Amino acid sequence: MSESLLARLDPTKRVLKRAQYEAFEFSLFDGNVLVRNASHADPKNHEYNVRIVDGLPISCECPADKKYAGPCKHRVAVAIRRPIIDAVEQMQMVADGGVITNEQPETGIEDDATPDDCDCEILDDDFPCWACVDSGRR
Repeated sequence: MSESLLARLDPTKRVLKRAQYEAFEFSLFDGNVLVRNASHADPKNHEYNVRIVDGLPISCECPADKKYAGPCKHRVAVAIRRPIIDAVEQMQMVADGGVITNEQPETGIEDDATPDDCDCEILDDDFPCWACVDSGRR
């Protein structure tokens, strides 16, 4: 997925290299990403908000993103780190009214319907046997 993001951004080789090797720190902020460049002596003055729309870093507040035609290193740094994009998408989904839950979906199988080859008794309570997982019981 990162490759298609890179293809859509089409960064220069120089920007891509810098996005890979500079010491960036990332924070999720209001459905976007605050990118701090810890490579600088004064990182506080080198942090910029990268705006994410539909999983694509579309803009950055840094001077380079405004001055040059291609994406800046901050946008590319976010794009090449898929877990950051995934976290932003989840945050935006929740902010838009979506719900993230760890609850198991309904399987239609009664909890009492124990498979014949169930070994849950000999395992920890938090760890189901393969037969129960395979049948959808747990």
